[in-house]
Amino acid sequence: MILETERLYLRELTQEDFPFLCAILQDEKTMYAYEGAFTVSEVQAWLDRQRDRYQEYGFGLWAVVLKETDEMIGQCGLTMQPWKDRELLEIGYLFRRDCWHHGYATEVARACKRYAFETLQAEEVCSIIRDTNTASQQVALRNGMTPVDQWVKHFRGVDMPHIRYVVRKV
Repeated sequence: MILETERLYLRELTQEDFPFLCAILQDEKTMYAYEGAFTVSEVQAWLDRQRDRYQEYGFGLWAVVLKETDEMIGQCGLTMQPWKDRELLEIGYLFRRDCWHHGYATEVARACKRYAFETLQAEEVCSIIRDTNTASQQVALRNGMTPVDQWVKHFRGVDMPHIRYVVRKV
């Protein structure tokens, strides 16, 4: 276990989590900010990328597990993300659609912010969110972040404006 909150715990993703990742990443509505569902090979590449991040950085997106059922309901964690001409420490989160609107994303995003400041000794952390993803923007605001700038990312042949939300260590 990496982190624990009142209702959830976070752990590294394993290959056994592949079907649970598919339930998230292959859902059209869940993946609207990514221009649609992922293929099986894209889900595997996503999982492999997280496991590579654990080796390279010691962190990545982790499995979010509901304590009550021991079921993986999403993913949240820290990643290094490109932003303009540099890489930034980002809190990212993505949950199964039936787990939206329960406060899970805010709960674990706050835990990841504490981890970034206390364990990694980061001076700031951000969330980079597509401009149309208002739900994730609300999570960033509840996590004490404020919007500071914008940039257009290119993914799947689409120009996607993103907003960078930032919180600095107090």
